[in-house]
Amino acid sequence: MADLPQIIAHRGASRAETENTLAAFRTAGRMGADAVELDVRRCRDGAMAVHHDDHLADGRNIVDLDAADLPAHVPMLPEALDACEGMWVNIEIKNWHEDVDFDGNDSLAATVAGHLAQRGEDPRWVISSFNRRTVDAVRTLLPSVRTAWLTVGVRDEDAARTARDLARSGHIALHPWDRFLTRACVEQFHAEGLQVNVWTVDDPARIEELAGWGVDGIVTNVPDIARSALGLG
Repeated sequence: MADLPQIIAHRGASRAETENTLAAFRTAGRMGADAVELDVRRCRDGAMAVHHDDHLADGRNIVDLDAADLPAHVPMLPEALDACEGMWVNIEIKNWHEDVDFDGNDSLAATVAGHLAQRGEDPRWVISSFNRRTVDAVRTLLPSVRTAWLTVGVRDEDAARTARDLARSGHIALHPWDRFLTRACVEQFHAEGLQVNVWTVDDPARIEELAGWGVDGIVTNVPDIARSALGLG
């Protein structure tokens, strides 16, 4: 295959390590991942916690806690990005309407954008969110950083319209769920100059098939297995 997809470690190397931890991010790098996908949520004090769910295992809501109240294994975004040295990072901003920390003003997006502007490493970041308004906000706040829409899927009959809309809005990619992705959808988004980074795929045969479709990135819990599936050792 001439152009192999990028291997994006889902919450780090999350089969080998606890997800969304510094250990998971560093292990992903040692396994040869091209990138890391991680989640960020807002704390009560405005800190950016790297955590998937809106609550901890003990039931406490992250938005009701200061950074100092979080367990030691939950990193803040700055140290998480440091742990991803040598890789690009897909930062998923968590801001869904049904979550307890939903914020219609996109204050977390503004905080993330401010931090990334200070770091000055724009080519290393892709910002995504299930909330389309949030990724649109990032385009306004920090247009120098790439953005993508994260979604369960786009129906084939809607693909052309959605691809044109994303392209016009300045986004660079669609991030669809593997279960509902079709080859026709990949081709339509590519026709509009957009990338397709698919989540979350661990099966070697499916990884190889998606590579044959020409997807640009594969989000996986097992970056070492994905490398083997793509013939990278």
